Amino acid sequence: MTPLEVGGLTLFILVLLLGAVSVLFGFPGTIIILVDAFIFGAVTGFEKIGLKILITLLVLSVLAEIADFAVSMAGAAKFGVSRKGFWAFTIGGFIGALLMTPLFLGLGLIVGTFLGGFIAMLILELLARNKTKPTLRATYGALLGRVAGIGVRGVFALIMVIMTLTSIYS
Repeated sequence: MTPLEVGGLTLFILVLLLGAVSVLFGFPGTIIILVDAFIFGAVTGFEKIGLKILITLLVLSVLAEIADFAVSMAGAAKFGVSRKGFWAFTIGGFIGALLMTPLFLGLGLIVGTFLGGFIAMLILELLARNKTKPTLRATYGALLGRVAGIGVRGVFALIMVIMTLTSIYS
């Protein structure tokens, strides 16, 4: 291998790992992994990563996003979150991430996502219910559902990374 090939392989592996870790921050890491694998396949003439692997990665990526959403919704619904409350959590999390990321970088993204979502949903549910205990329970459920959804997507991302690396090094 030439130094250029080693550098390209190193960059490819780093982007794969970045995709897997980015899931924890709420980014679509499975899509990053898929795009990285496609670019590596295209650069290498699809020798190690072929069409079959790419289609499998595409299916896993789509399933990961669907599973994340479904698990998040199921967790929230189990604790009595309204649809408006769920969307308030999602939008509030996005706004919180935007506001907190410049302050604390990666940690701000995580804290901002959860804190922004929690506050937005808490306010909306309090306005709708006027009762603190059911509102806190619903907000807690949405938070648990979101964490579980990220966990599910993280498992899919790890499977995709292992599958991709196995196809290169086999």
